[in-house]
Amino acid sequence: MKIALLGYGKMGKVIERIALERGHEIVLRKRSSDTFEGLNDADAAIDFSVPDAAVGNIAACLNSDIPVVSGTTGWLEHYHEMAQLCEEKNGAFIYGSNFSLGVNIFFELNAHLAKMMGTLKQYRVSMEEVHHTQKLDAPSGTAITLAKDIIAHSDYSSWAIGNPKEDEIFIDAKRIEGVPGTHTVTYDSDVDSIEIKHTAHSREGFALGAVVAAEWLMGKKGVYSMKDVLGL
Repeated sequence: MKIALLGYGKMGKVIERIALERGHEIVLRKRSSDTFEGLNDADAAIDFSVPDAAVGNIAACLNSDIPVVSGTTGWLEHYHEMAQLCEEKNGAFIYGSNFSLGVNIFFELNAHLAKMMGTLKQYRVSMEEVHHTQKLDAPSGTAITLAKDIIAHSDYSSWAIGNPKEDEIFIDAKRIEGVPGTHTVTYDSDVDSIEIKHTAHSREGFALGAVVAAEWLMGKKGVYSMKDVLGL
């Protein structure tokens, strides 16, 4: 498979190495200032860029009939526009706030726990996410996904990163040098606390998941998620 890498920072370089190890070829390594020259030679594109570039990258792929996998976060106010463009162009598109297999299992665990805790009003839920200092958006896309799954099974209506209201989930977003990503969900009451946590040790899991998603997307049409890729 010929892959276009849209975003060639630390994550893009790990994706490149794993893709090459799996027998793929890289035909475009696009930094923010580069053009899309070489995109039309690709069988698929993987976007791990920055929030300001993601929409343009995804749209360029869909307009060129290139299946695209995006793991960039911080641009989701435009997600429905990209999903609609994918449908209009009969394209193929996967967005994931996190491509790690372990995190996607954590998503399922979080949703199941939220269902169990939904009627136990004595517990208040909060979250903490910690990432490296180069991460531009806060809270992380992974934290937002976790929060949305809790909201779907509770009386909470939204989330907040400061001074939460009674119906908002507090997310404490921290940036510490060298941390790939740690997410903790805590249910706290006067008598006890329940906590689930996922800790990433490196970028390897995210990168492998993105390449596997691109492999899975080949020959398909439509808008998908990592749940589809992993059969969860």
